[in-house]
Amino acid sequence: MAERVSRAERAYSRKVKDAVHLLFFTHHRLPGVRGWELRQELGTEWLQVIDVLDEQLKPLDLRVTRALEDPDIVEPTSAQLTDARFYITMRGSVDQKMSKSIGWRIDDIAGLAVAIAYLISKQGKSPRTEVEKILSEKLPGWRTKMNIDRYIRQGYLGEDDRGTLFIGWRSRAEVDQKQLVDLVVGFGRKTSS
Repeated sequence: MAERVSRAERAYSRKVKDAVHLLFFTHHRLPGVRGWELRQELGTEWLQVIDVLDEQLKPLDLRVTRALEDPDIVEPTSAQLTDARFYITMRGSVDQKMSKSIGWRIDDIAGLAVAIAYLISKQGKSPRTEVEKILSEKLPGWRTKMNIDRYIRQGYLGEDDRGTLFIGWRSRAEVDQKQLVDLVVGFGRKTSS
């Protein structure tokens, strides 16, 4: 198997470089690219190229993440994959020291965690005013509105035309929602030694 992957990696080396260029850079203010863009650039074997790249990223604690339009799809069709967004994320988690260098303030990250956890508790949707009220208990009002707009712009939250917030495509792809809920529910509990 390892020999087969090595041959495949060599065969795809140029295409893997092209995939890296597409996936590592921001396009239209969002990370990564759509599957159809990868297919157009890399050819019909684009999914195999992505698999090879994902394998090469493992030692760097990175992975190729795909965000489908419908998060409930288990086995996506080729049409659904061409509409999906592919981008690079970390495999593991970020420690507190590293989080300072990713461009977000700690209270912005905490606000996002609270917003996502609140939306999870409301079956994935809630009026924006409710989320703003929860966040404004810990953040100034102007920061609350600015942060929610930022979360929406970057795809972590979504908002429909009625002012209802929902969990965005990036949160579905990047956030371990079960672990987040476990952390929120377990916050303040003493562990037995």
